[in-house]
Amino acid sequence: MTPSGRGDLFDPKCPTRRLLDRIGTKWTSMAVKVLAEAEPDEVRFAELQRRMPGVSQKMLSVTLQSLTRDGLVARRVEATVPPKVHYRLTDLGRSLEVPLAALRDWAEENMVAVDRARDLDPG
Repeated sequence: MTPSGRGDLFDPKCPTRRLLDRIGTKWTSMAVKVLAEAEPDEVRFAELQRRMPGVSQKMLSVTLQSLTRDGLVARRVEATVPPKVHYRLTDLGRSLEVPLAALRDWAEENMVAVDRARDLDPG
């Protein structure tokens, strides 16, 4: 911990750094957004994949496994043939939607400037 009592991003054990390692992918933020907007609150795998253009079946599966392991997503399997698998955000996962929405808002407001700066960089 730093003198302020907050985590040190340069320390591999820092909670913020560890969380960003887990949720800092585009597929994670998209999956959380789709699940947060779901009505009813459960979504099947194929629907998630349909609503996340560009995600492969393998990448979506890995993303959902990670979110489930971290307690952000709950998985429910119906004993049918073939099995129907449903996903929903847990309360912990729902609490992540507000910070991710803030990040999306920041990107909407600033990405043009970021792209412009990158285009101007001679390196």
